[in-house]
Parts: sequence; C-alpha cells; structure tokens
Amino acid sequence: MISVHLKKLRRRIEISSEEERVIRDSVAETRRVAADEILIRGGQPLNSSLLLLDGWMARSKDLAGGDRQVTELHVAGDFADLHGFTLKRLDHDLVTLSECVVAVVTHERLQEITERYPRLARIYWFSTNVDAAITRELALSLGQRSAMSRMAHLFCELYMRLDAVGLARPDGYAFPLTQRELSECLGLTVVHANRTIQELRRRGLVELENRHLTILDRRGLEGVAEFDPAYLYLDRLPA
Repeated sequence: MISVHLKKLRRRIEISSEEERVIRDSVAETRRVAADEILIRGGQPLNSSLLLLDGWMARSKDLAGGDRQVTELHVAGDFADLHGFTLKRLDHDLVTLSECVVAVVTHERLQEITERYPRLARIYWFSTNVDAAITRELALSLGQRSAMSRMAHLFCELYMRLDAVGLARPDGYAFPLTQRELSECLGLTVVHANRTIQELRRRGLVELENRHLTILDRRGLEGVAEFDPAYLYLDRLPA
C-alpha cells in the first residue's frame, strides 16, 4: 500500500530504485485505525511519524468550549506528521476522519535517511514546505474568501491532491467528511455549510451525495474559488 506514497513523490520528482527500497524499509509496521479516533494528541512526546496509506485524516485544534478547527486535511500518500520528526511533539491533534491505514516510521529511521540519503531528506523537506503552503492558503480562505468561495476552493484543492495519487475520477472523488467536519474545515456553522452546498448545487457546480463529490462544472467551480493550484507545487522538480 505504500505505492500511493511513492506515486505522490513521483508526481514531482523521479525516485530511484534504491530510494524506493529505503522508503519501504523505513516502515516499522502498518495499522488499521477506525474513524473518529485521535491518533496523536497535542503535546504528546513523539518518536515516530505516520504515513497515511488509505483514508482521510486531519490536523485539528480545539477551543475550551469544544469548538474544533481543522487546519489541514490529509489524504492517502501524505506524511501526516512528518514535522513531528523535528518538533518531537505537536501543537495540535491528529485525527482520523474515515477508517485509515497508516504506516509507522520511527524517528530513528528518519534520522538515518537524513544522514545517509540527503536527496531524500530534501524531498521530504520539500513536502513539509508544501504542507505549510496549504495551511497558508486555508488561512487566506478563512480570513478573506466568502463561504461559497472557500468551499469551492477546498473542493478544487482536494481534486488536485487526490488526482495526483490516482484517487480522483474526471468528475469527482470519494468524500467521506460529514457536514460537521466540512464546517470545521471552513470555519462555518453546520447550517451555513449546508446552505453553501445547496447554493453550489443550485448553480450546477457540484453534487454531494452518498459520500461522493461530483464536480458538474469544474471550470465554473474554479472560477467561483478563484483557484490557482500553484501553491500545491505539482510541477516536476529538477532531478
């Protein structure tokens, strides 16, 4: 199942057979985790990082009153907490939004990669920089975009990220989030999120049924979102 992670890496740069072997050998174990589980709590000491092989996860932060803000979504192929390798604890929770399969990579193995395989170290450094770019784009959505624009933007972003690892169809993708979880991604109430979905449907842009998002008019959706995928850095990198 680690092939989805390799596909994500190879979307941007060629990975040699030796580098592939190193990545595969870095996995200590795989685990299947139920939906709605807190895999890592903020402040918890860390000695490993989690590679998401299947399912959807999120980074989230909670207020004392129980309100939650999702700060990034993770899909198959993502290193969900690679930044924990240097931080040794997270300032947020890592939660499952669907049933997930994760691969555990110890920080000891990551340390070995950084010391013995500097090219791989740079590739993974690049991936944490892209994570930061995604978070900045979400901050822009939460601060400046309208509810409809920020929802359209998220739908467009997820299409690009899932398509990069072969998990999107030309007209959409599986979408396991509940309306509450979607509202927590976008800083909206559940009622406002529902109304926004209905407005996108009324405009003939999307359908969201049975945990599947169908994009009816991709160009129109990108127009509402003012979507520019440059921040995802999906272009091929120099070898």
